[in-house]
Formats: sequence, structure tokens, C-alpha cells
Amino acid sequence: MAPFLSHAVPLPQTLAPPIPRARHRLAPRPPSAASFLRGLFPARPPPAKADLLRLIADQGRGLETQSDPSRLADIVACIDALAAVSPGANTVSDASKLSGTWRLLWTTEQEQLFIVRNAPFFRTAAGDVLQVIDVPGGALNNVITFPPSGAFVVNGEIEVQPPQRVNFRFTRAALRGSNWEVPFPPFGKGWFDTVYLDDEIRVAKDIRGDYLVVERAPYSWNG
Repeated sequence: MAPFLSHAVPLPQTLAPPIPRARHRLAPRPPSAASFLRGLFPARPPPAKADLLRLIADQGRGLETQSDPSRLADIVACIDALAAVSPGANTVSDASKLSGTWRLLWTTEQEQLFIVRNAPFFRTAAGDVLQVIDVPGGALNNVITFPPSGAFVVNGEIEVQPPQRVNFRFTRAALRGSNWEVPFPPFGKGWFDTVYLDDEIRVAKDIRGDYLVVERAPYSWNG
């Protein structure tokens, strides 16, 4: 009897070519709602900034304000309004924003204003008044220039204390000319809080309650 299953030789099979896989590319993520809205409505400076700059524009860096308590009150109100825009904002940790050469626009600091006012008695005039901050280097220089080549320079050390405080200690002071220098003993230590900071201006209040408004200078001081 023949077997129920015969052992037949299998016929060769023709293999179908492999189906190529499609290459999947990741589509770019759509922008977040916040980014989209920022593109449509770019950030605008707070109104108090324009008011502040207008109020200090004719004040001789603060000399005129000394005899105008009403103007002083208006300026301080603008500073308080700017500080309230982002209360407690971290203004000192970003070294690239805080570091640089800052030029005085207005202040209530008596020592600086005294030198600016009395410079003509020494047959000169005060030029730019600068605050030079180097966060990575831990350095602060306060500079009052007397063109063409003179300057009163106070060197100091700093330590940032987020979110807004900078602790400082002055280590050296000198009156400089083109080829001479008169040293003074170091003096002073304390702190100041940067209560407002953007790409153009910085506003600070110090341990004595004095105010400072500075703009980013168009040059770097390296003296």
C-alpha cells in the first residue's frame, strides 16, 4: 500500500522583493502658545521707565533735584513703580547683563554730586561718571572722569547675593592724571540692590537709601 503522505520534492519558491520602509522625519514642533504670543506682541518697556527718563533728563545727573523735593518724589515714585514690575526679580545672577560699563544718568549720592558740582574749582569739569562692574572678576570701579585725561577712581570688590543684592567693599582710591597719581586710603563698604534691569538701563538703591539710575555706556572703561 502506498504511504498516506508522499515525500515530494518541494518546488523552488520565488521570493517577493522586500518592501522598502518609509523614512520618517520628525516634523518641527509648533511654537508654544507663549512664544507665539511674544512674537505677535513683543515685550514693551513699562510706562514708568519712560516717565523716569523724562523726569531726570534735565536734572544735571541729580544736582538740580537736590533743591526740588517735588521732582525727587516723582522720580522715586517711578523707581518704585519699576521695582514693582517684577518684584524680587533676579537681577544679579546673569553676569552678562549686570557686568559692563554703566554711565550715570541720575543719582542722590552726595559724594558723587559734590565732586561733579565742584570740579570747576579745580579748573576742570566732570565728564562721564561711570560704574564698572565685573561679576566674574568680583570687581567694582567707580569712576569720575575729568577730560581729557584725568579721573578719580575708586576700586572695590563685590559679591553677588541673589536675587538683587551686590555686596561691595572699597579697597583703593586715587586721583589720576595723564602721568601722575595721588592715592587715597580705601574707604567704605555696604550693598546695593538692583531693583530694575533691562538692556538699556539699571536702577539701584543702596544701603543708605540713595538711588542710582545708569545707562549702558557705548564704550568699555578699562582704566
